[in-house]
Amino acid sequence: MAMTNYTFAKLNYARRSRTAAWLTLPIVSVVTLTALPGVSQAHASGFDNGIPGFGADIPEVLTTTRLRQPKTRVPGSTTVIDGGLIRDLGIRNLYEVFRLVPGMVVNFVGSHQPVVTYHGTVHYEQRRMQVLVDGRTAHRATLSDMDWETMPVPLELIERIEVARGPNSAAYGINAFLGTINIITRDPADSANFETTVTSGSRGYLRTFASTGNADARYDWRLSYEKRKFDGFDYQIDGGERQSFNDGHDVNSFLYDSRLSFTPDTNLELHAGMTDGIKYQDKEKSGELNPGENPDIDIRDYYLQAKLNHTVSEQHFFHLQASVENFDRRQEYAIRFPDSVADCLRNNTPLYEYTYTDDDRERRCFTSQGGPDGFAQIDADSEDTRIELEAQDTLVINNALRLVTGAGFRKDIYRSETYFNGRGNNYQSRFFGNAEYSPLPWLTFNAGGNWERTSTTDDSYFSPRVATNFILNNNHALRLVFSRAVRTPDGFEQNPDWGYTLRNVRPAVYSDLEGTRVDIFGAAEETALLTLGTPLKEETITSREISYFGQFFLDNALLSLEVRAFKDELRDMISGVIQLKEWTIDNNVAVDQKGFEVEASLDFPGTTLRASYGYLDQDTWYDGEPIFDADGNRDLDTESYNARLLTRMSVRHSGSVAAIQDLPAGFQWSGVFYWADEFNSQFERFDTRLVKQIIQPRYTAEIAIAMQHYLNRDYELSSDNNIKDHNQFFVEAGIRF
Repeated sequence: MAMTNYTFAKLNYARRSRTAAWLTLPIVSVVTLTALPGVSQAHASGFDNGIPGFGADIPEVLTTTRLRQPKTRVPGSTTVIDGGLIRDLGIRNLYEVFRLVPGMVVNFVGSHQPVVTYHGTVHYEQRRMQVLVDGRTAHRATLSDMDWETMPVPLELIERIEVARGPNSAAYGINAFLGTINIITRDPADSANFETTVTSGSRGYLRTFASTGNADARYDWRLSYEKRKFDGFDYQIDGGERQSFNDGHDVNSFLYDSRLSFTPDTNLELHAGMTDGIKYQDKEKSGELNPGENPDIDIRDYYLQAKLNHTVSEQHFFHLQASVENFDRRQEYAIRFPDSVADCLRNNTPLYEYTYTDDDRERRCFTSQGGPDGFAQIDADSEDTRIELEAQDTLVINNALRLVTGAGFRKDIYRSETYFNGRGNNYQSRFFGNAEYSPLPWLTFNAGGNWERTSTTDDSYFSPRVATNFILNNNHALRLVFSRAVRTPDGFEQNPDWGYTLRNVRPAVYSDLEGTRVDIFGAAEETALLTLGTPLKEETITSREISYFGQFFLDNALLSLEVRAFKDELRDMISGVIQLKEWTIDNNVAVDQKGFEVEASLDFPGTTLRASYGYLDQDTWYDGEPIFDADGNRDLDTESYNARLLTRMSVRHSGSVAAIQDLPAGFQWSGVFYWADEFNSQFERFDTRLVKQIIQPRYTAEIAIAMQHYLNRDYELSSDNNIKDHNQFFVEAGIRF
């Protein structure tokens, strides 16, 4: 809930630029037959570094190619989620925004760790989408995962989110394997004066936001603070019984954003932030070596970003950007072990290895011999730093030809005794470009690519994309897109040295174990299945897309529709298990995906309807080297498991339907229904919100109540992720001066 300029404007004019309403594929056939080619308006030649899409007849995006383009000329489907829509729907957490994007799925692993995935190919420690915040890479440097719970992005500060669906490595490199999420925050000049909001609700949910700032002719600035606290799931299942669950988070973020204008053509953007807090972890689901206490994680992150923008002329613009981002995680906890474990450590016997009998199997190292239990302290501390430099140049050669080119360099520095047994570095360098050529008013070609070299494989890669857009008339376009992309393994996948050092070992009878390091080889369940040390190569995707975008201007309404049909071939996908006692990842899975996605909106004065739907047909198979068990027999079960593991979050059907309605006396109602099938059970939830707006000459205030109703009473992905009350309630209050 935020009190932005958008909030005030919507009282006087219908939310024309928002997305949604439920429509299906047959509409595309009708549109294609009725929207005959006509004279298309030439796009503006000048470059505007403001936020795209506001006031334009056709919505515009920046993310897909790094060029500002109307959706009729963009080489691919791009979802735009307005910040006002996020707040009007009462969305509580950043990761839940992506339930509105067709084809994207949100769920949880571990102790309430949210995962956002497109088409389901995701691991605990692997992500295949590039995530940007104001142009700054946001995923962790060496584990390549997104920590959505601790991201310092208050919902009140989001101007819009653009999601390029489909391989986007041609613009952003190897991390944009499946697409790009670009979070664009509000301009500091739009955040002058003071605003604050407070939200409280079920499961200990508390979110407090406050910001203040100022704007003048040369210097705009904003200081912001956000506190997020949440208890997570209510209970887990252990031995068929309910037990309390220690998860959730308590996080504080401090942010600074500014723009300093040197001349009308030159300005410097500065962004800085710090995050401090705790991610609660449950000892039954997190931590290694039998934790005796909850292995909570202390968060100590920060980032610094500077971007110099210069406009040479109306046809020429460039920027230089530098950023430093540091992720510091401290996780220390006590472990407990029986006397038999001490003997195994002394004899270099794998701790979790099974011994087999005719009737059963058991772990040889966990059968107590009658001696005292031992105790020790271990840690999973890690700190990694990303240093990133980028130069980008945009040139409008004429009304028919526009070009963006640039180069970037990234250095990842990692420090962890646990995960790397020391410190190390990874490097990436890249050159990128995209040309947009419109030889005819009804025809646009896009061609682009990214050349990149990375030290994780000591090799170079090129990711191309070509597209043809047929502008059927001013407001309708048909796209044909072909792209290829690669994703290289991150530093932890390629070069781990994972192990835990025992410290403060007690009682004295086990003092000889002080300083002992338990690594993957010492903890493996099945040493024959270990792939540690096997060099990994790049994953590849070949994607074909046919998509349509159109707008229909009706009497007192605007209907927008975008449909994407795709066929993707993913090869040499990295799958397997990443655990201390089971490291089995390799390039061993192939995936064929095809399907279609629809998103539509219908905007009336005072009413907005929105809908999204994704259908995914997926064929997955194991295509790696044969896996053999300890007896030398081919392990078909493990091979099949690796194939299933890669796509365990893939769903055949998913989507959302939303409505926002202005009511008399300053009231507004919204409702949204989300669903996704083929987890362990289907996810179905309906959210509703009622807000009262109070507008006075000196201030504007909002008071709201909201409810989340879970229609399906079963757990979704893990049997341990449960809530007691399937009706969750929230109260919001905010004021802006």
